Amino acid sequence: MSQAPSWQQTSRDDQQIVFSNGKYQLYLTICTDAIIRVRMVEGQPLPHRSWAVTPADITWKPVPWSISTDHGIVRIRTAVYSVIFDTANGTVQFATDDRVFCADVEMPTLAHAGASVAKKISQNECFYGFGERTGALEKTGQIYKNWALDPEHPHTTRVNAMYAVLPMYLAVQPELAYGVFFNTTFRSQFDIGASEIDQIQWVTDGPEIDYYLVFGPTPADVCAGWTKLLGAMPLPPRWALGYHQSRWGYDKAATIRDLAAQFRGRQIPCDTIHFDIDYMDGYRVFTWDSVDFPDPEGLLANLHDNGFKVVTIIDPGVKIDEQYSVYSAGVAQDMFIRCADGTLFHGYVWPDDSVFADYTRPEVRAWWGEQHRALVAMGVKGIWDDMNEPTVFDRPFSEGGGNAGTIDLDAPQGPADERTTHAEVHNLYGYLMARSTREGLLKLNPNERPFVLTRSGFAGLQRWTALWTGDNTAIWEHLEMTLPQLCNLGLSGVPFCGVDIGGFFGNATPELWARWVQLGAFLPFCRGHSCAGTRPAEPWVYGERTESIARAYLTLRYRLLPYLYTLFHEAATTGAPIIRPLLYHFPNDPQTHHGYDQALLGSQLLLAPIIRPGVEHRVVYLPAGDWYDWWTGERISGPIHLMTHAPLERLPLYVRGGAIIPMAPAMQYTDERPLDELTLDIYPAGTSTWTLYEDDGISFDFEQGQTATTTYRCEEDASAISVTLEARVGSWQPAARTLVLNVHWLQPKDVQLDGAPVEWTYADGAATVVLEDDGAQHQLQLRG
Repeated sequence: MSQAPSWQQTSRDDQQIVFSNGKYQLYLTICTDAIIRVRMVEGQPLPHRSWAVTPADITWKPVPWSISTDHGIVRIRTAVYSVIFDTANGTVQFATDDRVFCADVEMPTLAHAGASVAKKISQNECFYGFGERTGALEKTGQIYKNWALDPEHPHTTRVNAMYAVLPMYLAVQPELAYGVFFNTTFRSQFDIGASEIDQIQWVTDGPEIDYYLVFGPTPADVCAGWTKLLGAMPLPPRWALGYHQSRWGYDKAATIRDLAAQFRGRQIPCDTIHFDIDYMDGYRVFTWDSVDFPDPEGLLANLHDNGFKVVTIIDPGVKIDEQYSVYSAGVAQDMFIRCADGTLFHGYVWPDDSVFADYTRPEVRAWWGEQHRALVAMGVKGIWDDMNEPTVFDRPFSEGGGNAGTIDLDAPQGPADERTTHAEVHNLYGYLMARSTREGLLKLNPNERPFVLTRSGFAGLQRWTALWTGDNTAIWEHLEMTLPQLCNLGLSGVPFCGVDIGGFFGNATPELWARWVQLGAFLPFCRGHSCAGTRPAEPWVYGERTESIARAYLTLRYRLLPYLYTLFHEAATTGAPIIRPLLYHFPNDPQTHHGYDQALLGSQLLLAPIIRPGVEHRVVYLPAGDWYDWWTGERISGPIHLMTHAPLERLPLYVRGGAIIPMAPAMQYTDERPLDELTLDIYPAGTSTWTLYEDDGISFDFEQGQTATTTYRCEEDASAISVTLEARVGSWQPAARTLVLNVHWLQPKDVQLDGAPVEWTYADGAATVVLEDDGAQHQLQLRG
C-alpha cells in the first residue's frame, strides 16, 4: 500500500475515538478496562448484524480512559493497559507500563478482495486457542483457515480447517497473556509465523479489519474476558455430565432396549443414549421410522424408567418431499435458502435431495425450534445438531454420497433489511442452528435446562451448545490429539467439549479403547460413539479386562460429579475452562508452554494419560508446589519430572497440594439416588479453600437464588492440620447426608471435632472422620 496521508482525529465520545486519513477510518472503542475493539475500514463500517456474536458498541457501559498525544503518537490508556496509534503510518499496538505487544508490522491492507494485517511476534511468545485445531497445544508455525467444513478422514495433525470456526487466540509471554478475537464471519486465515517467522498474519475475505484485544494479564483473565465479549456457557442439566453412549447403527428399538439392559446389567454407569439418523423415516428430520421404531413413546418411557435420557440427532437438510410436512410447510412459509436466481437451493445429504433453513432470519429460527415439539412431548431431553457446517454432498447418499461441499456462496440470506450472501454467514450456520435448537427447547420445556450438542459452530457457540470435535478415527494419533484439541477449545471460550471416545471411524483395539475411556472419563463431555460398518464399540465388546477398566473409570467419573458440577458452575459464571492446559495455572513456567500430553481437570487434578500402544511407563511433569499421587498417596514436591508406572489399569493421576475433592457415592446414573453421602478427600499443603456448589441439577430455580454453597478450608502446619467446614450458604437444601472426611498424609495422634474428641480411623494413608452434614460450621483438628 502506498504511503497514506497523516491521520486526524474526526470524532470522540465517552466510548470511542475515530481517526481518518481521508480514505480510511480507524475506530477505537473502549469496551471495558480490558477489552478494546479496533476497526479499520474504507468508507462506512459494516453494520452491527442481528446475528452478531458480540454486543453492539453502544451496549458497553462506559469506563474511564484517558488520551494523550506526543509527536503524532496517540496513547489511549485504560486502568490496565493502553492502545497506541501512530498517526504517521497508521499502525496500532498495545502496551503495559513495561512492554509493547500485539504490534502492527505496518498499516493493515484493505482491498475489494479482502483485508489483512500482520502483527509482530515477541520473543518467547506462544500461541494457543484457534478452536478445535488438530496437532500439538502450541501453534507457532501453523496456518489455519477459518472456514467450516467436513474435513477429509482421517484428519491429520496438520489439517488447517475443521468443523467449527473460532477465529481467536490466546497469546502468552513472560508475565503477560492477552487474547485476540478476529471479528469476521467471512472466510479468513491465521498464519502463525509460518510465512514470516516473526509475524502472525490475519487475512479475511471481508472488507474490513475488525478485532477485539482482550487483556489478561493471566490466561484466566483472558478467558473471563471471552465470557464478557462472547457470552457464557449456561449451566447444563446434571445428567449431561454423565456418560453418553452413541452409535450410527442402533437401527432398531430392540437394539436400544438391549443396549440399556447391558449397561445396567453390567453395572457400567450411563445416563444418556443418543439416537443417530437410524431412527428417522428415510432420514427425514423430526420423524420416526414406524417399522423399526414402532412405539417411540413407549421406548422412551422405558428408558426413562431405567434412568436413561434420550438425545436425538437432527440435521439441517430437509428432504424434498411434497408429502412431508416439514418440507411443505417450510416452502409455504419461505423458510429455506434460495439461490441468487430466486429458486430454492437444494443439495444432497442423508435423505438425498434436500433444502436448508435460513437461520439468520429470526422467524426461521423460531419455526425451526417449533419443529422439535413432538420429540420433546414424547420425552426427548436433548438434541444433537450434526452436518451443520453445512455439508452438502456432490451426489445422492443413496448413490454413495461424498465429496462434501456446501451451499452456494452467492445464495442470499438474512432478513430483508440485512440481506447478505452465504459467503458472509457460512461460518455462522452451525452456530445459528444450535441457537435455534436451544431457543426452541427452552420455549417447549421452559422448566428444564436443555442439552444441545453441535458439530459446527462459531465463536461464542458456548452460549447455545456443547461441542464435540467431529468424526475422529480409532487410531492412537487421534487419542494423542484429544487433550490439545480440548484444551485449546477451552482457551477459546468453549468449556463444554469432548471427543468420540474410541474413535468414530475404524476399529479400536482393546488397549486403545481402554486408554481412551480412561481419559474420556475426565473430559467435560463424555461420549462413546462409532460409525456404521465398524465393529460394535460398547465397553463390553473388547473383553473382560477393558470392560473392567471402563467400569472403574466411569464409576470414578460419577464419584467426582460434585467436583465436576462445581467446575461447570465456575465455567458458567467466570468462563474458566473445565479441562485446562498446565499453562493456565502456571503461565510463567516455560515447561508448561509446549506440554500437550498432560492437563488439569479444574485446578486440582492433573491427568497424564498414556497415548501410545504398549507403553506402561511415562514421564510426568509436576509444576511448582506439592502434589499427591492419586493411587499411592505419595506426596511429591515440584517442579519435577518423574517416571511413573502406568499399567493398562492405571492412568497417572495427581492431586494438587491443598486440594479438597468432593465425591459422591458410586452410581449407575446421576439421579439414581440423592447425594446422601458426601466424601471430602483433603490433601493438605499450607492453607487452601474449596467451595462446593449445589442446586437441583435440572431446573432454572438456581437463577432465582435456589443454590447452596459450602466453603471448606484446610490449614497445615508442622504439627497439626485444621479443617474448617463453613456454614452452608443459600436457600437450596440438599438431602440429609453423611459427611466423610478423608485427610490424607498425616497419621494423627489426636483428632477433635469442635474441640471435643471424635471417633476416627486411619487406613491407606488417610485419617477418616464421619459426621452428619447439618450445614453448620464445624472445625476438625488433627495433631501429629
